[in-house]
Amino acid sequence: MARLLQVLREQPRACSYLPELRASLTHRVLVDVSAAEHDALLIRGWRRFGFDYFRPTCPGSEASDDACCERCIPLRIAVNSFAPSKTQRRVARTRARLRVEVGPPRVDRTRLELYRRWHADREAFRSWESSELDRQGYATTFAFPHVAAREFAYVLDDDTTPCAIGLYDETGSTLSAVYFFYDPALKALSLGVINVLHAIDRAKELGITHVYLGFLVEDCPSLAYKAGFRPAERLVGRPDDDEAPLWTAYAKSRREADELR
Repeated sequence: MARLLQVLREQPRACSYLPELRASLTHRVLVDVSAAEHDALLIRGWRRFGFDYFRPTCPGSEASDDACCERCIPLRIAVNSFAPSKTQRRVARTRARLRVEVGPPRVDRTRLELYRRWHADREAFRSWESSELDRQGYATTFAFPHVAAREFAYVLDDDTTPCAIGLYDETGSTLSAVYFFYDPALKALSLGVINVLHAIDRAKELGITHVYLGFLVEDCPSLAYKAGFRPAERLVGRPDDDEAPLWTAYAKSRREADELR
């Protein structure tokens, strides 16, 4: 059974995705979380890094403290009715050059160097803040022992080291994307799209109905690609633990999503 160690709410700060807005996350420090308990959190919009479960409780840009920003949209894919776009079908052909090794998350020099190259590329081309993630930080954030934690290590052609790492939570009922990074020299292969397509195929094999993609922010280039996977559902509001979550169809057109990629 899960043990709640601490609840924290950040003071409002500049949003990492939309700097003109204010942002604040609520954090729950939880350990011994079962797959079923984790599933109950995911369906209510919570995300996980290590033992930190979090979701936005942002005040937005309004003067009133009661005004809530809802630009971070919890998004999930309905696996059995997913229909790839023309672009996704084209990208999927690249998967023949990749093999995927599925296992528990690992931390080693190869993964740390891959993460640092990828993040440095984001800093240069998307003005991300620098990352000081060291071995201990990687282990705590991405490789913390958890019953649901999975790593998809993508290896290209006849290489022996991963060119991309997809981190997921697999509860038996849902498959939830945690993080993804890749070799920036292979940007043209659209490895992020391939990672989601692989997750959808794995979910089908396991009889899982939904793949959770985390938060979509339509005006943020780093996250807008998620809108291209259809049909998708979005969570309404921020349901409490004892409140039934409501997911509805996400309505943004695929053409709009492709224009944001």
